Amino acid sequence: MAIVGRVESLCRYPVKSMRGEEVQQAFVGFAGIYGDRVYAFHDSGASKGFPWLTGRQQERMLLYKPMFRHPQSAINPPNLSEAESLSAGATPLYASIEEMMVDVETPAKSVLAIDDPALIAELSDGLGDGHALSLVRSDRSLTDCRPVSVFSLQTIQQIGREAELVLDKRRFRANIYADLHMAAFSENALVGRRLALGARAVVAVIGLDPRCKMITLDPDTAEAKPEVLRTVAQHHGGNAGLFGAVLTEGVVRPGDAIDLLD
Repeated sequence: MAIVGRVESLCRYPVKSMRGEEVQQAFVGFAGIYGDRVYAFHDSGASKGFPWLTGRQQERMLLYKPMFRHPQSAINPPNLSEAESLSAGATPLYASIEEMMVDVETPAKSVLAIDDPALIAELSDGLGDGHALSLVRSDRSLTDCRPVSVFSLQTIQQIGREAELVLDKRRFRANIYADLHMAAFSENALVGRRLALGARAVVAVIGLDPRCKMITLDPDTAEAKPEVLRTVAQHHGGNAGLFGAVLTEGVVRPGDAIDLLD
């Protein structure tokens, strides 16, 4: 093993395309980060291959702040200690719908339950005819491509230099932000290799992250800066960051070592 960096921070997004939250520990499981993208809004007017309402269509979604109603229940699976005493492949149970309930603070500072029809009405405003929204809940993270995303601070800084902008890491909406002992975009060479995160979790790096309009949106204002995506497209083939599949589940914390296993 060789240490290639450390976990700088961990983020999850309780509702797909809404504001994320930084957490002090995360259960990295086969289905994704525990509590990540548990909810999403299905859009009947979207393509069948990607049927979700996101910031691509409603930029202001980033201004909605989801919060777990019972935050202690949303940290780890309820039977984590029992599952970890079994084999490394044992999958812990997920908490109940009630324990994982989410409330959403709107841009106007009102708080609505995730299943409140008033929230759907707000998000539907401006979509036009043919767009009916419905709430979807899943224990499996409703990610676009793969269960876990990794992004290095070095790559964020490089994109910022190329775009002549100071970039907030949150616009890249990763799960694991890494401080790596390598130059920006050097992590692309990790595709096809395995990383150990902390004491137990192992992630197989299975691909580069093809970026979309979401990285142009400021996480605090939803203001779009197209030059961010243009820079990634022109200099890096449209890719920035890594996608991973979890081989061994475990709890990861900021400061944990990132070890290259092979």
